[in-house]
Amino acid sequence: MNRFSYTLLVRTLSPVLLAWMAVRARRAGGQWEVMSPERFGRYRQASRVRRPVWVHAVSLGETRAAQPLLRALLDRGEQVLLTHMTVTGREEGARAFEKDIREGRLEQQWLPYDFPCATARFLDHYQPVAGILIEREVWPNLLASARKRGLPVMLVSARFSDHALRTVLRAGKVLQEAYAGLDAVHAQTLQDAQRLEQAGALAVRVSGNFKFDVQVPAEQLARGREFAQALNRRIITIASTREGEDEMFIQAIVKHVRRMRAQGQAPEEGALFRLVPRHPQRFEAAAQRLKESGLTFVRRSEIREAGDCSTSAVRAAQSVVVLLGDTVGEMVRHYASSQVAIIGGSFAPLGGQNLIEACAVGVPVIVGPHTHNFEQAVNDAIHEGAALRAQNADAALQLALLLLEDSRRLAQMGEAGENWVRQHAGAVQRVMDGYLALRGP
Repeated sequence: MNRFSYTLLVRTLSPVLLAWMAVRARRAGGQWEVMSPERFGRYRQASRVRRPVWVHAVSLGETRAAQPLLRALLDRGEQVLLTHMTVTGREEGARAFEKDIREGRLEQQWLPYDFPCATARFLDHYQPVAGILIEREVWPNLLASARKRGLPVMLVSARFSDHALRTVLRAGKVLQEAYAGLDAVHAQTLQDAQRLEQAGALAVRVSGNFKFDVQVPAEQLARGREFAQALNRRIITIASTREGEDEMFIQAIVKHVRRMRAQGQAPEEGALFRLVPRHPQRFEAAAQRLKESGLTFVRRSEIREAGDCSTSAVRAAQSVVVLLGDTVGEMVRHYASSQVAIIGGSFAPLGGQNLIEACAVGVPVIVGPHTHNFEQAVNDAIHEGAALRAQNADAALQLALLLLEDSRRLAQMGEAGENWVRQHAGAVQRVMDGYLALRGP
């Protein structure tokens, strides 16, 4: 399939694709603005940023990964245009760069749909000096519009699975030409680089994963540890659970509670399980499942409203089995108050979620069997002694509880995680060097 055929297909299927986007938006909640003019490259007011560096972070994970790079660009004095496709990505960007947005140094916008006219209007309106795509999201018409205008575009912190490679090869030359049109590609691993070259990318180098350059907010770290000290109770955080995983872990916790009661122990005197769904739109569903399970629980939003380490907040957390993480932007705080972190997305066949942030905080990590999105990082973390793998949610919970009884091993794993993250830092600087070389004098 060539680009003409691709464009014809996109236009023909656009009613179906837009309807699918609308359904997804309704399910997810939030202001997706699926049919807004901006989604079609039409703008009602002038941009606040002039000749910006355009950075595209499609969703929540990419936006979080891009934060060290965005901070490096802003610190260098660049103005930034940050685009997204999902509400979660846009909300995270707004939260993380609130001050820069307010001061007019960073502007957020929807990435237009991949119609030739929409992408052309987008680039003509913002006049970016360079484009930086985070991890993935390569669109043929968008890149063709960039090439036509002589706009250099980089793909950075790029991860590329076997499945993605098969998709590109099946699509024919339209996607291979898109990858070949990238001016620079910075892959996370050698395996990613090799697959990207097979997909058609030319200027490929291995620069590492942005997630290793995570900046741990000192305030969240301190508040998390303060809460743990006030609570005086061990916490296992089950982080970034995806579809179907909440039920798995709730059932595993129910089994654990039954075992404790059978042994004459009060569950509220044991470990506190913090359950943190990855997407905000699933907070209410998780709360409903907890209610149906009969487990006692309190919401993080209620704890925060009561005043974190206040007497009422501490008593509420001491009297329940589960703490539901129903807030956004507090993951470092969650990890800082935990003794063990179980990383979701890896217990259903979804590819896994980021374990690096937990390791950076110094928390021992447990992952499930499905980690192909972060396979190299997971294998390295296990090899370095920072992480362990469990085959299902029940096994992960039992392993976490065993670790709580071994303070020496907990300390060793936490230290190994911090060292591992430090050793792999530097991807942002390598990409910044590549960006400056691409921009020229």
